Amino acid sequence: MLVDPGYLLKPGFYFLYRFFLNKLAVNMSTFADRIIAFNQQLDFTGLLPPGISIMNPFKGSGPALQVSTQFYRKYYSDDLPRHLILGINPGRFGSGMTGVSFTDPKRMIAQCQIPFEGPLTHEPSSEYVYDMIGAFGGIQEFYKQFYIHSVCPLGFTITGSNGKETNYNYYDTPALQKAAYPFIIENIQKQIDIGFETDVCFCFGTGKNEAFLRKLNDEKRFFKQIVALEHPRYIMQYKAKSKQNYIDKYIREFNKVLL
Repeated sequence: MLVDPGYLLKPGFYFLYRFFLNKLAVNMSTFADRIIAFNQQLDFTGLLPPGISIMNPFKGSGPALQVSTQFYRKYYSDDLPRHLILGINPGRFGSGMTGVSFTDPKRMIAQCQIPFEGPLTHEPSSEYVYDMIGAFGGIQEFYKQFYIHSVCPLGFTITGSNGKETNYNYYDTPALQKAAYPFIIENIQKQIDIGFETDVCFCFGTGKNEAFLRKLNDEKRFFKQIVALEHPRYIMQYKAKSKQNYIDKYIREFNKVLL
């Protein structure tokens, strides 16, 4: 049986040992390596409320793991400094299909130039995000400085009385939020450990997602500052006529961390 030699050290020295070991691991790999490993280890083992199911696109026979691996190898095979953008949780028609946040199959093919074999679903949030990325300067320019994922890195669905599944958010009921809470904390820390900057974290959502993340950050001190932006879905559903104004706002806020 292999034993971690760090256990031979006193507790205080063991902490430093693990810290520098993690730093060494980060320095010997790329963002792509670490993001792919993060996705592969995602596994929700909590007890969900009745009628609610977990959605893990990285398990099973779907194309998400293969497609997302190609995506991250293409755009994240480096160790440049990047900031986190956290949405709510994956949806069925975007990252639930491709494994990449706010990237539906249509955008994966047309914008990212990565093949996708499966239903060509459309996600309004993805449409907005890629219009914003285009205005920012393009995919290469955006992804070399930012990484988008979610407060809860796996999504949920609820089955209605008609047997139809619909998207569900981690905060939609107190019972689900409580069930997801340990998983959320664990995986925000794991995403930070990938090597992202912690001075500013961007939050997609100025309602319940922002409130939850701010409260969590007050407790855990993950980030020095959280900047909340209106959620892409909200913009596309309720503020479509002002879409360009929101794109301009996004870019202004993103540029502040690049100065």
